[in-house]
Amino acid sequence: MSTKPLHVVILAAGQGSRMKSALPKVLHAVAGKPMLHHVIETAEKLGADKIHTVIGHGAEKVREASDGRNVHWAVQEEQLGTGHAVAQVLPELPDNARVLVLYGDVPLIKEETLAPMVATLDEQTLGLLTVTLDDPQGYGRIVRDELGKVVEIVEQKDASAEQQAIQEVNTGILAVSARHLKSWLPSLSNANAQGEYYLTDIIAMAVQNGLDVSVSQPANEFEVQGVNNRLQLSELERWYQRKEAERLMTEGATLADPTRVDVRGELTIGNDILIDINVVFEGLVELGNDVSIGPNCVIKDARIAEGASIKANSVIEGASVGANAEIGPFARLRPGTELAAGTKVGNFVETKKAIVGEGSKINHLSYVGDASLGRNVNVGAGTITCNYDGVNKHQTIIGDGVFVGSNTSLVAPVEVATDATIGAGSTITRNVADGELAVARGRQKNISGWERPTKD
Repeated sequence: MSTKPLHVVILAAGQGSRMKSALPKVLHAVAGKPMLHHVIETAEKLGADKIHTVIGHGAEKVREASDGRNVHWAVQEEQLGTGHAVAQVLPELPDNARVLVLYGDVPLIKEETLAPMVATLDEQTLGLLTVTLDDPQGYGRIVRDELGKVVEIVEQKDASAEQQAIQEVNTGILAVSARHLKSWLPSLSNANAQGEYYLTDIIAMAVQNGLDVSVSQPANEFEVQGVNNRLQLSELERWYQRKEAERLMTEGATLADPTRVDVRGELTIGNDILIDINVVFEGLVELGNDVSIGPNCVIKDARIAEGASIKANSVIEGASVGANAEIGPFARLRPGTELAAGTKVGNFVETKKAIVGEGSKINHLSYVGDASLGRNVNVGAGTITCNYDGVNKHQTIIGDGVFVGSNTSLVAPVEVATDATIGAGSTITRNVADGELAVARGRQKNISGWERPTKD
């Protein structure tokens, strides 16, 4: 394995006019993530010493969307071809570096495909990734000699009829030493049908200099499929989701319909998982053994412990759900929610920064935010914690065994101690001690002989 530094160059300067969008093409998402970010993360997995991204159209938007990523930016003011784009980073490349060229609109290329290319790269080798297609229309053709060795790449518009019949095509992905790039790129010509400086022309230069062109291919053509329009974007999305569904099923999940589950992040699962239709996973999600998820749920950055049941139309974000808990239907758990084992959060209940103890229940039509609930608390329908005074948020603390009657308002900061009871319809503004009954509502008055108004 080579010890020379690895520099990855990602070409991301194109306008993407066929996307019909003000958003730069490389920022359009696959699986909930900009295409460019997929490529950057693949470069990171390869252990790149430095990642260079060449930007042009929408450069500031691309930079802003990638804020915080360890990337060196190079600007291609005029889009004069792939060879010209790579030339923009030549001053940043050490002579002894291995250079891998990737593309910001080819998002699903795998680390496993690229690693052998860069691991065996030396001064006498150029690594080239090709793919064989049933329909090679639009791609540069791989031209080989009578011994089967690659001698050049001919672009579609420059290819003869015989060359256009070739089905092995260029993916654009290649690996070569920086020293060779610095020698070859200044010699590129734009005397071609496009009037551009093609990076692919260095293949012929490599052959002329006696280098061996080492060819490899991806396991699946979708790995190297680029995106030029929204139709191609959707094709990649569906392929990605199909592969994720296959992974989940092999790892222990039953999917009601594998075509109607979307993974837009990293999902890890235990055994005997049940996932119904139209479920979306975003960010980092972990599902324990025996978790069941009903239809139309969205789960983001959450941990769901074993035996938990998430019923239909629930939204969970930034939350932790304990073992054997029951959520929904139509529940919303917002960030900071931590539910212990055996808890229940029912229909039309919303929680936020709520710590809920083992066995506690918030069954319906309630809001619990900035609150801490002990064990075996029962919160009646229509209960809210009034946690915001217009400037600051305040805490509601509820002890073990508390019963909160329906239609109660708990005005924070307030504490309800162990085994206390709150009468239905109360507005609680003062602390309630252990075992007390708190009733805070207007006195009922019944008026006899009252006549209901009638219309004139």
